[in-house]
Amino acid sequence: MKKKYAFAGIGIVVLAVLSFFLFFRGSARKYDFRFDKVSTGDITMVVTATGTVNPVVSVDVGTQVSGIVSKLYADYNSVVKQGQVIAQIDPTFLEQSVKDADAALDRAKAQDADSKRTLAREKALLAKGLDSQLNYDAALTTAESNAAALKQAIATLDRAKINLAYATIYAPISGVVINRAVNLGQTVAASFSSPTLYTIANDLKKMQVETTVDESDIGNVSIGQDASFSVDAYPEDSFKGTVAQIRLAPVSVQNVINYTVIIRVNNDDLRLMPGMTANVKLVISSAHNALKVPNMALRFQPPGDLIDSTKLMASRQEFGGRGSAEGASGTFDTSKSRNSTTGAAASASGNKPNDGVSDARRAMFMAVRDSIERSRGGNMDQNELMTEVRKVMASRMGGNVSKPVAELVPAPTGDKANYGITPRFPEYEKSMDLQPHHVGRGRIWVLNASGKLEPLSVRTGVTDGRFTEITSSSLKTGDQIVLGASATGDAVADTKSPLTGGQARPGGGGFR
Repeated sequence: MKKKYAFAGIGIVVLAVLSFFLFFRGSARKYDFRFDKVSTGDITMVVTATGTVNPVVSVDVGTQVSGIVSKLYADYNSVVKQGQVIAQIDPTFLEQSVKDADAALDRAKAQDADSKRTLAREKALLAKGLDSQLNYDAALTTAESNAAALKQAIATLDRAKINLAYATIYAPISGVVINRAVNLGQTVAASFSSPTLYTIANDLKKMQVETTVDESDIGNVSIGQDASFSVDAYPEDSFKGTVAQIRLAPVSVQNVINYTVIIRVNNDDLRLMPGMTANVKLVISSAHNALKVPNMALRFQPPGDLIDSTKLMASRQEFGGRGSAEGASGTFDTSKSRNSTTGAAASASGNKPNDGVSDARRAMFMAVRDSIERSRGGNMDQNELMTEVRKVMASRMGGNVSKPVAELVPAPTGDKANYGITPRFPEYEKSMDLQPHHVGRGRIWVLNASGKLEPLSVRTGVTDGRFTEITSSSLKTGDQIVLGASATGDAVADTKSPLTGGQARPGGGGFR
């Protein structure tokens, strides 16, 4: 009997020890925190792509007649003028064709003259009653047929002379020869397609980068955006350009749809050569002098035993009840200078940041203003600029506008005008497209005086992959925020996270 009581006492002690380790020891789990500070700086969002450097205008010079290349008057890198002779096809057979056509023309003239004399005799005899109507009709038909044959002989001679003229190859544009595809003595055949003799670039001081942008990013690209790129020949140098065209034709690359984007760039120093591979960065949006936090701070999900539950519930209610135009504290910090901030739009329109106008409306106003100002070269009068902006805003908001948005953009110059393209940017060229306004929501955690994590709901803006712009009146430069927490000790804590509803990440890495 005593042994039973002894075993029962030992069991109670073991259960008590296990309960202590499972419950009390687990709740005393300790953590090591990783901190960072809220900082201020510039953030730029870019789209990366790969393209090829090409001349703005290049022409493949071919030949319309077949024959042997007898003379070449231009070589690689030769500078040529429009109308200059650059090659000669052997004209021997073409000259003989001209002679044959000339002889055929003389024969046709003789037959035409003979048929006219015969017709005149038949007409005189018929008038005297000495010949039949049948003979007269036959003579008339022969005269008409010979007249048509004469015209055909003249056309044949003209065609032979044109082919002989085609044997001399002229430069269609002024520029530099970047490729020569034939050699002396080579026979070219123009039976089915025109063979290429030269490739001439119009002006190598004006180049363009032809790049393809993925369909997931093309919505962020607009005409007039700044772009930078590098080439392997000058890895330390960055070249600047501007988006000049977004082509509508889809290009499938490994079952992914891409669109061709043309970036114009000056090449006054002639360092860029045709065919170079360009690594392009398109500047989509940027924030200047903005509050920014590491992206890790927005991805961090703490374990449940670290969270101040009271603050969490208050944050959920506040975060869920706000509209997209308000920040976590009810207002945006619009004092920063940013090319897509609402403060800039408000100052441009004469409104205050809290005058009841939504942030999306302010962003649209600012984007339209910048687009029109950029398209006019930044030389517009302020009153004129505001008038144009109001017209575009009225059209986008369903108002009546006296002229379409496309007419608010100046007529193009250069190759657009030369090649008969519409003198106004149509809507589908995206010349008036709004700059993207990146607004989202996130949660940041700070450590309070009681050692618990307190959530702060913030609005997010531009991100460059490492840092994200935030807009919140409760955070300022230098404030410490939590990036991660690593558990210490051997005890097992409650790993349920109230934010995700799942198990926290196991292993020595802790929660991040």
